[in-house]
Amino acid sequence: MNRTNFQAQLDSLIERNKEAGITPSLFLHVCCAPCSSYVLEYLSEYFRIMVFYYNPNISPEEEYLKRKAELNRLIGEMPFKNPVSVVDCDYDSKVFFDSVKGLEQCPEGGERCFVCYDLRLRKTAQVAKEMDFDYFASTLSISPLKNAAKLNEIGQKLATEYNVKWLPNDFKKREGYKRSIELSREYNLYRQDYCGCVFSKKAQE
Repeated sequence: MNRTNFQAQLDSLIERNKEAGITPSLFLHVCCAPCSSYVLEYLSEYFRIMVFYYNPNISPEEEYLKRKAELNRLIGEMPFKNPVSVVDCDYDSKVFFDSVKGLEQCPEGGERCFVCYDLRLRKTAQVAKEMDFDYFASTLSISPLKNAAKLNEIGQKLATEYNVKWLPNDFKKREGYKRSIELSREYNLYRQDYCGCVFSKKAQE
């Protein structure tokens, strides 16, 4: 079992940047407004953030658009110490279904989910490199249902592959998930009842 303290790694990195007087740029993959709320509140203190809404796994398209609209509303309403901007991609669910072909029967939280992590983080690393960001990361680790060790493992692998720094994280630490629920209430955010893909929706039902 991986017992790496990713929060301690992040604390150390933030402290080093503060001592150096640096406010680095961060390309942050996000899945939805509720998960983004605490992460943006926390990280915008220390980074200049561009939010990347890349989620071809989300079905149906109406759900994808609803989550995107809530994310944009949240960013428009929340106060931030450093700038937060948004970029997204066109909706293309075929990319997701092609990537998980043969894994349709996997249980939630298993290999199919790991492939989905890789799909979204890979695109994030790619664009972060192209746009010359200092770091890339994802809000996914805030969910109690997401495997933070696996997310960080994939992030580190892609950091080496694309030569862009991964921001270690486990955002559910320090009651991050609890804070995201509080912020969701405060901003009256739509909180979906399934992860996003048709398989998670079926499992939830």
